[in-house]
Amino acid sequence: MSTLTGRRPSRPAPYRPSGLTWTVLRLHRTALYVWGAALLAAVAALIWMHAIGPDARAAVGDCDASDPFPMDCGIIRETAADKIYAYGLALVSACVTFQMYAVAVWAGAALTGRELESGTARLAWTQSVTPARWLATRLAVPAVLLTAGTTLSVLLGNWTRRAGNGDLSGGWFNTNVFISSGPVAVAYALAGLALGALAGLVLRRALPAAAAALAVAYVLHEVLDGFRMSLWPAETTTGLAALRFPHGALILEHGAVTGAGERLTTSMACVGTDSAAALGTCVKGTELTDFWTIYQPESHFWPLQLVESGLLLAVAGLAAAAAFALLRRRHS
Repeated sequence: MSTLTGRRPSRPAPYRPSGLTWTVLRLHRTALYVWGAALLAAVAALIWMHAIGPDARAAVGDCDASDPFPMDCGIIRETAADKIYAYGLALVSACVTFQMYAVAVWAGAALTGRELESGTARLAWTQSVTPARWLATRLAVPAVLLTAGTTLSVLLGNWTRRAGNGDLSGGWFNTNVFISSGPVAVAYALAGLALGALAGLVLRRALPAAAAALAVAYVLHEVLDGFRMSLWPAETTTGLAALRFPHGALILEHGAVTGAGERLTTSMACVGTDSAAALGTCVKGTELTDFWTIYQPESHFWPLQLVESGLLLAVAGLAAAAAFALLRRRHS
C-alpha cells in the first residue's frame, strides 16, 4: 500500500537519553567538559612522567637510608633531579590537592545556587520530581564522577612515583604529596561537593554561595593541614636512638636534657652519633645528659590517611544531611 499511496514507511525516532541523571549532565556539560579535559591532561602527564621516571632516578640516585640528616636529600634533589619529572609531578599533586576548592565553588554557584536563583529547581519540582530526589541526583552524579576521576589520578600518581623517586616532589608528609597519594584526596573532593551544595541551598544565590563555599573549604583544609600529624600518636625515642633520625620520618620535636633537668628544644648537639662510645665523647665536658626525638615515621602514612578521610567523610555526610533537612523544612 505504501507504494501505491506514495508514502514511505515511518521510522522509529532516534533514542535520546532522558531522566534526571542525563538532565544533570546536560545542564552542567561545560563543567563536565572542563573537568574531563583536566583529567585527561593529568593522566597523559603522569603516564609520560612514568616513562621518564627511571632517568630521573638515575640522575639523583637514592638517599642513603643511614644518613642521619635525611632532609639533606632535598638539597641534592633540588640541584640534580630531573626538573621536568619533579616539577611535573608536583604540579599534578597540587591540582589533585586543591580541586576541593573548585568543586566547592562550582557546587555552591552552579549545582544548587544558580538553579534556585533562576527558578530552574522549582520548575523541576512541579514536574513530578520531588525536592529530595532533585538534590539526591545532583549530589550523586558528580560524586560518582569525582570519586572515579580522583581515584584514577591517585593511582597513576603513585605509579609514577614508584617509577622514579617517590621523594622528588617532597616527603610523604608534604601537604600536596600526602593528599594526592591516598583516599583522602577523594574525601576532600566529596566534602567540597557537599559543603558547596549546602551553601547554595542556604543562600540561594550563585555568587554569595560560591564565596561561602570557598571560605568554608579553605577553613576545613587549613585546620586539617595544621592538625594532621596529631591525628595519630607519634613515636618517641630517647638516648642514642634519638640522634639517628629514621629515614623519611617527619621530626616533630627534638632536643636535649641538661643535668639540671632543663629541656633544650633547639639543641642539635651530637646528632648523627652512631655508637655509645662516640656519644660519651660528644657529651664529655658538657651539661647534656640525654636526648629525645618525637616523630611520625613513614609507616604512619596509612593510619593518618584513614583517620583524615574518616573526618572528611563525616563532614560531607553532615553537610549532605543538613542540605536534605533544610530542603525538607522549606518544602514540607
